[in-house]
Amino acid sequence: MKKLTLWDIVYAVNMAVACGIYAIITQVLVPLVDRSDVFLGRMWAVVATTFVFRESRESTLSAGLARLIATCVSFALCLAYLLIFPFTGLGMAVVIGLGTIVMVLLGRQEDIVTTGITTTVVLVAAALSTQPAWHQPILRLVDTVVGIAVGISCKWLASHAFYRAVGEPIR
Repeated sequence: MKKLTLWDIVYAVNMAVACGIYAIITQVLVPLVDRSDVFLGRMWAVVATTFVFRESRESTLSAGLARLIATCVSFALCLAYLLIFPFTGLGMAVVIGLGTIVMVLLGRQEDIVTTGITTTVVLVAAALSTQPAWHQPILRLVDTVVGIAVGISCKWLASHAFYRAVGEPIR
């Protein structure tokens, strides 16, 4: 078993803080959106934050860009679908297939899974929500962008502060 270093502890605390930030931010949104959307938004932002939280700052930035691209593709396809059709299982399968094709065309095969997961969450959330279905892609895009921004910012700030304090090179 690996022995924990001071950096490992700082990294874990930093991730916990980053994930908690959006939970606090969404308290402001409670009067503006449906309660279930607030909980889903918190969850989805935390997923985005943890997705981008990597060992190095470069890896974190790269993961953030990948998550943003996958989310934007899913957002565009889900919004177009939900403006025309109601949620169905078959429709979800078609949108996931289209997302796969778009990601292949963009040369981002490694992000197909993220696009598919995002599409699934958005479409199922649209089916369960009491608000108009087309709101979900917009809400989940905002959640994801905020989660990515918080994750990258917290990672970069903590890395900089830690390595400045201990005199080691910044990761």
